[in-house]
Amino acid sequence: MAGAGRLEAALSRAWWRRDRSLLAWLLLPLSWCYRALTALRRVAFAAGLVASERAPVPVIVVGNLVAGGAGKTPTVIALVQLLREAGYVPGVISRGHGRRDRHAAAVRDAGAAAEVGDEPLLIRLRTRAPVWVARRRIEAARRLCAAHPEVDVLVADDGLQHWRLQRDLQLIVFDDRGIGNGLQLPAGPLRQPMPAHVPVNSHVLYNACAPSTAWNGALARRGLAGAVLLQEWWRGAAPGLPALHALRGRALVAAAGLAAPHRFFAMLREAGLQFEALPLGDHHAFVTLPWPAGTPDVVVTEKDAVKLPRDGGGATRIWVVALDFRLPEELRDALLDNLRRVRCVRRDPFAAAGTHGAAP
Repeated sequence: MAGAGRLEAALSRAWWRRDRSLLAWLLLPLSWCYRALTALRRVAFAAGLVASERAPVPVIVVGNLVAGGAGKTPTVIALVQLLREAGYVPGVISRGHGRRDRHAAAVRDAGAAAEVGDEPLLIRLRTRAPVWVARRRIEAARRLCAAHPEVDVLVADDGLQHWRLQRDLQLIVFDDRGIGNGLQLPAGPLRQPMPAHVPVNSHVLYNACAPSTAWNGALARRGLAGAVLLQEWWRGAAPGLPALHALRGRALVAAAGLAAPHRFFAMLREAGLQFEALPLGDHHAFVTLPWPAGTPDVVVTEKDAVKLPRDGGGATRIWVVALDFRLPEELRDALLDNLRRVRCVRRDPFAAAGTHGAAP
């Protein structure tokens, strides 16, 4: 393992322990500096010293308080589907992690993950909603709304700490790891201090079997939707459970370039699959195929599939296993009710003075 990989692994072990390791204690002074800089930045926004900007339509930010993934991408996809079912015309904005260009760009079906980011491309392919990426999310919001005037609500993929873009609602996502050791970067995983209470205009979703923090929140409904060959997935074919079940008893390699690959591996085991686990770094680029040449069958996530060749993996059969991720009814109802309220506030700010919340 390279030096950077060893450091990342050491930090991960320190972050997600409930007690504080020696490495966490050693990094604590840097965390104090990070916390002070973060607090100064927030004060600057609150005092108007640094301007925040409002998008043309309401914005729902989906994000988390910790570094790394907690299930934001499937949450964004489920939220877009919910909004569409409720009669809205949603669009999605994102920074596009790992993209080469900093300027605003529309995500196209035939685009490359290296150009727009793996998660925005997956969101576009799964939802068919307009998706724009830009380093400055307000620029992505304006460009998307100008190109698609029919869009009446924006979902911001990540950006909970991007205070330059004003938000109307927040959906804060946690996984089973919660807030780890409770420290801020780099001694712990927190990007900002954990508030004592859920912020105003915020909803909490746990991508876990039980709440992993002290906040009340809803539990996501998770399962596997099935499997489909990579070539067919690129052509738009839907994954199926029969194809997934047919993989039982085969010699498989399961590869996952996720922040928490253990969740994917656990779901595969629950489905009755036996495999050699191949955990990869989050946003793994797949410049070369990481499994041994001649491997007969490999299963990957959809997030990884968007970075793999559209014509498949040669002699290796690559199976894309999709997630069936749903928002619970109580969260769906609360989000839609809150969205209707903030839309009324936007039309008449005096109708609910003082109810517009800030970032956590």
